[in-house]
Amino acid sequence: MSEFQIITPALIEAFERIVGVTHVLTAQRVDADVYADYGRDHTEDLHFEPGVVLRPGNAEEVSQIVRLCHENHLPVTPRGAGTGLSGGALPVHQGVVISVERLNKIIEIDERNLQATVEPGVVNEVFQNAVKEVGLFYPPDPASKGSCFLGGNLAHSSGGPKAVKYGTTKDYVLNLQVVLPTGDIIWTAANTLKNSTGYNLTQLMVGSEGTLGIITKAVFRLLPYPQHNILMLVPFRREEQAAEAVAAVFRAGIIPSGMEFMEREAIAWSSDYLKIPLTLPEDIRAHLLIELDGQDLDQLYKEAEQVYRVLEGYDVGEILLADNATQKDELWKIRRNIGNSVRYNSVYKEEDTVVPRAALPTLLKGVKEIGARYGFKSVCYGHAGDGNLHVNIIRGNLTDEEWNVGLRQPITEIFELCVKLGGTISGEHGIGLVQKGYIGIALKEANLNLMRGIKQVFDPHGIMNPGKIF
Repeated sequence: MSEFQIITPALIEAFERIVGVTHVLTAQRVDADVYADYGRDHTEDLHFEPGVVLRPGNAEEVSQIVRLCHENHLPVTPRGAGTGLSGGALPVHQGVVISVERLNKIIEIDERNLQATVEPGVVNEVFQNAVKEVGLFYPPDPASKGSCFLGGNLAHSSGGPKAVKYGTTKDYVLNLQVVLPTGDIIWTAANTLKNSTGYNLTQLMVGSEGTLGIITKAVFRLLPYPQHNILMLVPFRREEQAAEAVAAVFRAGIIPSGMEFMEREAIAWSSDYLKIPLTLPEDIRAHLLIELDGQDLDQLYKEAEQVYRVLEGYDVGEILLADNATQKDELWKIRRNIGNSVRYNSVYKEEDTVVPRAALPTLLKGVKEIGARYGFKSVCYGHAGDGNLHVNIIRGNLTDEEWNVGLRQPITEIFELCVKLGGTISGEHGIGLVQKGYIGIALKEANLNLMRGIKQVFDPHGIMNPGKIF
């Protein structure tokens, strides 16, 4: 990687000619709090001040900016809504932050071909609602779907509760317009369901965390919107049994559209945070939130009966079957706000572990045993149907030394357990800044060298989101 250069007044003037003076933000020009927001995301309490923030309005402006940065060896940090949990959007080398907030158009919803073309600054939920209005469905639904951008979802191949049935972001991308680190603009594929023409550059870009280029348009495939759903909240008296029941439901032939695990403290903190009353008997240790969806309500009730029969084999409390839209919304709101409630209660580190779903009980038990040995508390929840467990390590009374240094070994042991169980160290949050020191646990040096080689081909000056992944 080349040594980076500084941003000169002449470069600021050049940026102003590209995007306009009002879209060139510096620490001297805007409110300090506003500017500081561009240097943080939802990862712990980290902050890196940008050298300059640029807000381009189209792909051509992005191209001109990136070409200028390439020629002058300036580090570039692509940025979406800043809801990430791995530090992927943090400008660790200062330099140029390119915010895609103005690239926020839904360009076309193609109802005949069940496709849509969008820009990366569109909010996930806004896009979902727009396609729903014409009877179509975009399933990927991260917990932050009300604020996260589709560009960030693409950068991390984000998932969400519905991934268990419908897959993650990568499964809905047909084609991408990308500005390469040299400033060249390419389309990665075609707007077709099949494509065997050369290497799959589309899937290479998805999940690349802004290290290979900047996505400026995306073509997504869509599905018909499921007309009915059933939602049940299942209380368990033992955490491991809640985790065990997940695989049992699938073995019974049922594929839920949502299968979420919440240990007691996770659901309690979130309901308190939202002021949504929820009765939690003293003997209940965990819950599963199970959703079934489809076009035939009678069929869904038959599937629900099958789920009930599976659950009869476990020590469960009284199952709540949500009987109206308001109750369903409240239950999902509790699940989606667990991260916010943890953040409200304490500084924390969130580890995004993932294993084959049948190994989830072993992972959960192992996390708690590691926490007990090293003296930290964790709040666990996640997409159980995917084997994706979010482990929130609570700072509590840990000293700076214990928090910043002492946790490295137990986190290493958690990740080693994941790999031993056939899993890996991130299911949907990405590697970014905070997990790059652990990537060698999951990937061999041969894998990493291949990735470094790809990075070198795309980004010979190493300007694109430096300091991330490797």
